[in-house]
Amino acid sequence: MRHEHHVSGRTSPRVIVAAVIVIDGRVLACERSAPPEAAGRWEFPGGKVEPGETDAQALARECAEELGVRVRVDARVGPDVPLAHGRAVLRVYAVTLLNGDRPRALEHSAMRWLTAGELDSVPWLPADKPIVAELPRLLAALGPEGLA
Repeated sequence: MRHEHHVSGRTSPRVIVAAVIVIDGRVLACERSAPPEAAGRWEFPGGKVEPGETDAQALARECAEELGVRVRVDARVGPDVPLAHGRAVLRVYAVTLLNGDRPRALEHSAMRWLTAGELDSVPWLPADKPIVAELPRLLAALGPEGLA
């Protein structure tokens, strides 16, 4: 049985969560290996919020699955970004790595730590571009120490 939430006659959008991980003034970018139309494009790690999960629970699970790290989910970054013609929405959160964990590219073909000046050096997925635009301000606000 699938239970859809109806808001004024339309299905509420799927929520996709993604993580902005900052260490030493650099943000983690991950290169997609699949699907073919996204392969070679760069994104913030994350994925779909499953039924019964909060945004934070979903993001912690995705960070464990994709990066092998434990995280604390912090403040929102940027606005909701509509995806798939409004059928989904991207919500991005700053996350802090716990216990000295360091990300590994378990499901991505590559990863890079980018400074504010390097953000344009990779081809981002279109959905992530509004978030990328927020990052110079975020990186400047955090300073070189990050969120620790």
